[in-house]
Amino acid sequence: MNVMAFHQAVHDLLRAVSEKAILPYYQQLAAHQIEAKAADDVVTVADKLSEEMLAEGLEKIVPGLAIVGEEAAHADPAVLDGLKGDCWIIDPVDGTRNFAAGKPPFGILLAMASSGEAHTGWIYDVLSDRLCVAHKGKGAFINGEKIAARTTGETPPVAAISLLFMDEAKREAMMDWIAPYYRLVDIPFCAAEQYPRLALGVNDVSIFERTLAWDHAAGVLWLNEAGGRAARPDGSPYRVDEVGRTGLIGAASPVLWDDLAGRLAALPA
Repeated sequence: MNVMAFHQAVHDLLRAVSEKAILPYYQQLAAHQIEAKAADDVVTVADKLSEEMLAEGLEKIVPGLAIVGEEAAHADPAVLDGLKGDCWIIDPVDGTRNFAAGKPPFGILLAMASSGEAHTGWIYDVLSDRLCVAHKGKGAFINGEKIAARTTGETPPVAAISLLFMDEAKREAMMDWIAPYYRLVDIPFCAAEQYPRLALGVNDVSIFERTLAWDHAAGVLWLNEAGGRAARPDGSPYRVDEVGRTGLIGAASPVLWDDLAGRLAALPA
């Protein structure tokens, strides 16, 4: 399969899964079709069906490649071992809390990785059919058009800071020492929306505490390929196989990234 046919096959799969496994349940979920996974996390029948269909379809596109899906890993943590080698990484419905509430944004996140590093990523907005694609060293694209990240141009810069998985002390430090230098906006509770916002002149910077592979593999690659920057606060690259590691900065430009990273590094101990 050549490169164009490969990407078309993935796009066709994302559309088919959206039409058959996700959209039929949008604003139609019954109470028994929504389950709590954790205090701040839910899963729906659409998540499970989407992941099953994606896994089946991806196996046909590249037979034999390990598949690391969010729901499969939740059921069996041993699935995460696949992140160390060649694998697909699936978030079958990113933004599930929004989807379960019957509102956008939500999407599908998909990545391919080798030896802990994502090299290809897809960010698919189910409702709009917007497809963000990146391949390492080849640039970032939206619906086939190559794009370059742009800032909002605002002063102070616009920041979306996810406090959700931080402890109380860290939340207070963020609000006391970081927030005053930015105009804060609400987070979308959806990485499939947050990463595009960082490249399309909507947000300038974002801080993530929890950095699970299915939430960030595609977005980090795409933002970096667009000319923004996403990396660990100490400057080290994001790796999908660093299970349990926290902390990630995304920014519309390297300059904005450096400024925020410097402020985080100066936080009182």
